[in-house]
Amino acid sequence: MRHRLWCVAVVACSPVLAKDPVVSGPQVGERPGPYSFLVASGPERGQQTCYVCETADKPGVIVFARSLSEPLGKLLAACDEEVARRPKDGMRAWLTVLGEKAVGLDDLGRWAKHQGLKAVPVGVFDDPVGPPSYKVARDADVTVLLFVNRKVIVNASFRPGELDEGAVKRLAGDLGRLGGKK
Repeated sequence: MRHRLWCVAVVACSPVLAKDPVVSGPQVGERPGPYSFLVASGPERGQQTCYVCETADKPGVIVFARSLSEPLGKLLAACDEEVARRPKDGMRAWLTVLGEKAVGLDDLGRWAKHQGLKAVPVGVFDDPVGPPSYKVARDADVTVLLFVNRKVIVNASFRPGELDEGAVKRLAGDLGRLGGKK
């Protein structure tokens, strides 16, 4: 009897099982579609730009976020280093913040500068749902897509607070999987 009560107490006091992973954006093997957003940093600041169109078959990283955080800044800094390290590949990476006027362009530009981003532009897509063809999950705070030859090779999505140092390290390691144009 004591054993049963102990088992019930352990189960009752155990943390709730983790939620299933959030599924967001184009999945591995799918093609990221074109979309434009208002750029807050870099040479295209203040312009609507479609980096998917400009990237074509080259390697690329799209990061969608609904909020700015320290881990997000570290992820983008890793992308920035990788883009700078591989100029011959023509690799691109960028952040698209989702939400109606969620972040002003000036504030977002200052945040990017504070993160030390030079080669990774940031901007705003003025709709919290995101580009319709991307099907960004409403409960995804951050969605990261790595693609090459117009195909997603890594899709990682995180609810608020789930993007942590370990996830940033894994994604930074995945950047090496982005080969050049084949």
